[in-house]
Amino acid sequence: MAEYKLQVSTGDMPSAGTWDHVSVTLIGSDGESGKTELDNFGRDFTPGKTGIYTVKTSSSLGKLLLVKVEKDPFLYFQEDEWYCSTIEVTTPEGDPILFPCHRWISRGEYVELRGGRAMKYFDEDHHLLLAHRKKELTFKKSLYQWKPLAEGLLHTCSFENESELPAEIRFSKAKLDEMHDTTKQLGLKFKFKGMVGSTEKWENVDDLKRLFKFEKTAMSEYVAEHWKEDDFYGSQFLNGINPTSIKRCSELPPNFPVTEEMVKPFLAKGSSLMSEIGKGNIFLYDQKKLYGIPTYLYNGESLTVTSGLCLFYLNPEKKLMPIAIQLHQQPSEKNPIFLPSDLETDWLLAKIYIKNTDMLDHESVHHLMKTHFMGEVYTVATLRCFPVIHPLYKLLFPHFKSTLIINVQGRVDLIGPDGIFKISTVGIEGMIEIMRRSLREMTYSSVCLPENIAARGLESIPNFYYRDDGLKLWSIINSFVRAAVEYYYPSDADVCKDTELQDWIREIFTYGLLSNKDSGFPSSFHSIEELIRFITMVIFTVSVQHAAVNNGQFDFYYWTLNAALLLHKPPPTTKGQSSMETIMETLPNVGETVAISVLINQLSGDYSSVIPLGQYPEKRFDEPELTQMIQKFQAELSKLGEEIAKRNSQLEVSYDYLHPSRIENSVSI
Repeated sequence: MAEYKLQVSTGDMPSAGTWDHVSVTLIGSDGESGKTELDNFGRDFTPGKTGIYTVKTSSSLGKLLLVKVEKDPFLYFQEDEWYCSTIEVTTPEGDPILFPCHRWISRGEYVELRGGRAMKYFDEDHHLLLAHRKKELTFKKSLYQWKPLAEGLLHTCSFENESELPAEIRFSKAKLDEMHDTTKQLGLKFKFKGMVGSTEKWENVDDLKRLFKFEKTAMSEYVAEHWKEDDFYGSQFLNGINPTSIKRCSELPPNFPVTEEMVKPFLAKGSSLMSEIGKGNIFLYDQKKLYGIPTYLYNGESLTVTSGLCLFYLNPEKKLMPIAIQLHQQPSEKNPIFLPSDLETDWLLAKIYIKNTDMLDHESVHHLMKTHFMGEVYTVATLRCFPVIHPLYKLLFPHFKSTLIINVQGRVDLIGPDGIFKISTVGIEGMIEIMRRSLREMTYSSVCLPENIAARGLESIPNFYYRDDGLKLWSIINSFVRAAVEYYYPSDADVCKDTELQDWIREIFTYGLLSNKDSGFPSSFHSIEELIRFITMVIFTVSVQHAAVNNGQFDFYYWTLNAALLLHKPPPTTKGQSSMETIMETLPNVGETVAISVLINQLSGDYSSVIPLGQYPEKRFDEPELTQMIQKFQAELSKLGEEIAKRNSQLEVSYDYLHPSRIENSVSI
């Protein structure tokens, strides 16, 4: 007689338990056990609890391969699911083997769990395991299918509604309720004051401050107080919600005819524009990809979107200052270059139009496409191409867990027929076109932070905290990934012969990059180094980069004068004709502002169910070496968090969006 000891853990969440009968069958290389019901005195499967059970067999089953788990009804009129976290089996020989589950099991359903160390396809040594692996991938490829987001855009999952998603990749009921309540409460406050759906215009700046009676943060209040100031305006292009767009200017674009006389008053005494360019102190923001973008048809008239250019100067006080703005690509008499010395409201309007295009680009490209939708590409490819026993599935899935559900919701809320992007200057079709153009231009190096910073010439610009924190996080993630990849792939040959890995990167290249070779994205892997770099980029994108372009949305966008998604009036074509009344007429009306504000409050909210970067509450690895790697990863993140907190304590405006405690493991809002 042989005895197998089982530790069966139920998920620590409401409704994870069950009253139903749960049985297991152990399958080994030398046979299988009988079906054994797991039944102790009292209720067995309660949330957050681990039960101890014994399965007896006439003799050892040899190498333990699979655990078959079945769930049969206790009460036929009571439907429920059970969330099984893990089953750990100790063999008669005393060897503990982890069988991760981390999924809901329905009545009448059975699952077969793989256990032990992570395995690549070519490491399998038993025909039952090979058959199980193939069966799993066949099922997952039928469940997770690709669908183009739009013509000329990347593909996403084919699910139309969150209810179609498997339960284990949906939000918990608690998180859904929390998100719904957050949005509902703010919406009700606005509705009570008659602001929801109002077509009234904001009368003045003080009138706009009514928004702060309902919701605010210390940073959003700072923005409302300092939005006019040029040094604060410039700082946002480094440490605001979109720190990805400016670059060092080595020469002026021919279509941006800024002269020495125009900007001389704003440069250091005795200096010149050409000498400052030579010193590396001039930076450029150029939104040329918005040229010719279709715009929103508002009350029968097309709105005007600018495709502007803004010149910045790093002054002797190390502040980045805007010194010249041209709102359209082609210079002309009706497209003047605005300067800080112009009429105050002219200069404010010019800055507002630049921030409008920056917000359009940020929301559609840097936030939605490059983190959410590319994150979804990585997620779907992982679910389709890797069985759960594959080391890269175990490594990556915690960074993808919430991606599909937030994106399925987001496609409706943002770019659906009644999505919030409808009330943007370019409308939904315009936002999609911005994404389409950006995808054609997107390169692999541009999403790898070290290369991105170098290509933009921003290695040495001071007070660039997104760069400083981001590069340290890239290095920490890279070290963790290197340790894990080299553990599972001792040689380049192991990378080359992993057919599941090659299928994975091929699907990403095909469905994410639309097979664009000019992008520089790999379509196959030939070395350990190539794999390490790509996995680092993926984890960085869905955690760090998403935090950088998501978490500060409320702080920087709640004050509409700092950044507006929608501008009603066309930009000025002559100088000296504007006023504060002009600015208020240009802004979204009260109802439009409220609708946008409710959404950004939801997108950048702090929710209780956050899983920070480096935390892996679901136990998936059975190898102690991986546990040690994760602990080292966590220690390095904790140390960086202390450094960031110390630096921020000495700053007037802190930058904490990349504090590790504020970075989620996966895209989930």
